[in-house]
Amino acid sequence: MAATATATMMRLCCFSAAALLLTLSFLLPATLAEERFYELVVQETLVKRLCKTRRIVTVNGQFPGPTIEVYDGDTVAIRAVNMARYNVTLHWHGLRQLRNGWADGPEFVTQCPIRPGGSYTYRFAIQGQEGTLWWHAHSSWLRATVHGVLIIHPRRGVPYPFPKPHSEFPVILAEWWRGDPIAVLRQSMITGAPPNVSDAILINGQPGDFLECSAQETNIIPVVAGETTLLRIINAAMNAELFVSLAGHKMTVVAADAMYTKPFETTVVLVGPGQTTDVLVTANAAPGRYYLAARAYASAQGAPFDNTTATAIFQYKDAAGCASTAEAGAAAAAGSVAGAGAGANTFNGPLGRSPTRRSRHPGRAGPAPMLPFLPAFNDTNTATVFSNSIRSPAQVKVPGPVTQEVFTTVGFGLFNCLPGPFCQGPNNTRFGASMNNVSFQLPNTISLLQAHYHHVPGVFTDDFPSLPPVFFDFTSQNIPRALWQPVKGTRLYRVKYGAVVQIVFQDTAIFAAEEHPMHIHGYHFYVLATGFGNYDPRRDAAKFNLVDPPSRNTVGVPVGGWAVVRFVADNPGVWLVHCHIDAHLTGGLSMALLVEDGEAELEATMAPPLDLPICAL
Repeated sequence: MAATATATMMRLCCFSAAALLLTLSFLLPATLAEERFYELVVQETLVKRLCKTRRIVTVNGQFPGPTIEVYDGDTVAIRAVNMARYNVTLHWHGLRQLRNGWADGPEFVTQCPIRPGGSYTYRFAIQGQEGTLWWHAHSSWLRATVHGVLIIHPRRGVPYPFPKPHSEFPVILAEWWRGDPIAVLRQSMITGAPPNVSDAILINGQPGDFLECSAQETNIIPVVAGETTLLRIINAAMNAELFVSLAGHKMTVVAADAMYTKPFETTVVLVGPGQTTDVLVTANAAPGRYYLAARAYASAQGAPFDNTTATAIFQYKDAAGCASTAEAGAAAAAGSVAGAGAGANTFNGPLGRSPTRRSRHPGRAGPAPMLPFLPAFNDTNTATVFSNSIRSPAQVKVPGPVTQEVFTTVGFGLFNCLPGPFCQGPNNTRFGASMNNVSFQLPNTISLLQAHYHHVPGVFTDDFPSLPPVFFDFTSQNIPRALWQPVKGTRLYRVKYGAVVQIVFQDTAIFAAEEHPMHIHGYHFYVLATGFGNYDPRRDAAKFNLVDPPSRNTVGVPVGGWAVVRFVADNPGVWLVHCHIDAHLTGGLSMALLVEDGEAELEATMAPPLDLPICAL
């Protein structure tokens, strides 16, 4: 493959089923590229999971989709071509997209969808970011199968702030339904009942050894005794927060949401939907085979959840009873031509990494792997200890004083309705969700950013309440039913450019308390504190970490608790704020920030690109 100093044009068109540990069809250029081009084709592909073959929506025929690797400082153009039957948009989760909301991707927030047969080129610059992020569809429930890893390497010549690992492997977690996820959503939208839970958790596109018709496709991560591997863990699951553990080894956390952290050792990682965590693992156990396993953290009491356990295998090369390096390499080469439905997951990375082997090569045989310890499904204590361990690597300058503050509830609601087929939610209601009692409704003829930029009236209002309409005991088990019904609306919160914004997210126990992974588009923010019960500024402000708080793009608001985040509004545009559990997002658990332009030219939203998808009138 050829690479030039100014551009790299190629099409990621390999076919693979197991995940991004797949063949990449591009190499990073050896020198700084001013612009790099890719083409992602959204299309239907036959795959087989849990003994059943069906069509799913993929990118370039791969599930998960292609891994995109860039460097800090790169300028990127990604042409998305929609050959599927659904409208689609793509979101580059965690990228700041400074002044460039047009490339952010959420449907009807920053753009209208790419219609079947259409295309749109996302153009953006990587500015001061490095680490593990990911990309995914931001239309309907397409992201169940339309997602992949986005790795931003440090600028060339800049080292990691930790010893360089010998190898790196993405570990992308997801969920699988036996039926079409779009049909699952549609059934929920028609009946008003919560959507059905998934049938399996996946690691790199595969359920692993404990699900039917799956053991022969379990992912294998080959390691060498004494060497250190960087695992880039991404939770792309639709609705499941996940515990991850590796048998026989400790993991050292070094980054979260593409921000470096103070290193700390752990045996369990918690990742909410949307979050990423980088861990270093040194192969210092007895050579053999060890399970890497993931299963749900289910914080909502009494709510159904996917209780399966996904597995991959951490396998020492040349261990007794396992395939030799040569055998594994030959099998990996043979697997690189397999289609997505066949379960290929060869990874030929651009940085001289060892390939991850297909599970059907001779290395798949061998001694039974060792099982790891995984917390109980409802182990909130372990979840809390892990989340509270994440800190910035050094002292930071926390912005202040606060000039705009929002205290918002996040939780469920139930809409009253006439009993019948469209009223199948709890107690003959329709299931919903809200922030400050506003169940967010997206427009369907124009995006919010376009309406703001072109001053189109009647699309939204900018009166999202900065306080709940009623203060009550938010986490009580006996909240009056009169407070259970939210109000639908498209209400944005207006923010002055340069404001120091503080948001308090407060969970409620309406219907059920649950941990909510809250994601803010266009921003990273400092997580100053989290806690349980009702937030009290007089009491809880004393708990703020103003020394080394973690910087994140998605924060887990504890079940029956609260989280406080703070950032400077230096990115003008319209930015979605939402729970990254899609069952909650589609129920209305979101809002949007309208950040005004500043006074200078470089403090204003860029003009929209000429190929921005046309909205239906």
